[in-house]
Amino acid sequence: MTKDYIKQYLDETISIAQTVSQEEIEKGIEILRETKKNEGRLFILGVGGSAANASHAVNDFRKIGGIETYAPTDNVSELTARTNDEGWETTFAEWLKTSHLNGKDSVMVFSVGGGSETTSLNIVNALKLAKERGSKIISIVSRNGGYSKQVSDACVLIPVVDDSRITPHAEGWQGVIWHLMVNAICR
Repeated sequence: MTKDYIKQYLDETISIAQTVSQEEIEKGIEILRETKKNEGRLFILGVGGSAANASHAVNDFRKIGGIETYAPTDNVSELTARTNDEGWETTFAEWLKTSHLNGKDSVMVFSVGGGSETTSLNIVNALKLAKERGSKIISIVSRNGGYSKQVSDACVLIPVVDDSRITPHAEGWQGVIWHLMVNAICR
């Protein structure tokens, strides 16, 4: 039984690898190259497991990619103060305002669903601000991509191959895609 599950999971991974949009990945890489060239900053947004991925990706984009990169979830004191005082929905947007988000900067979203009118409103509001400020948006999302897909300049949509494993595939593939991107901008 375990052996069958392992085979099924790995077969699903192969299916994702064969169907994920290489064109959208390439668009994301070009945005990152432009951000680096213009000495812009990269802000990576994610909640839950995607926040942990964002933290890891910050290290890679800074150390390997040479892009000034931050994740608001890495500053737990500010994040929780903003949540307590202003509400969860505004945490990322207000953090980006304090960081003086501008048109040279890019925002990268790691999210399973991409945000909507009822979920991940902190991501939705941050993306609205990014659009207002002229920042480029890259998202690595799943399901239907949500709000992130609607407003992204590059949206890597992780295909749903099994409804019971949307989250593990989405979060696992965030790592595959950002590692691909960070190494591509160094070539």
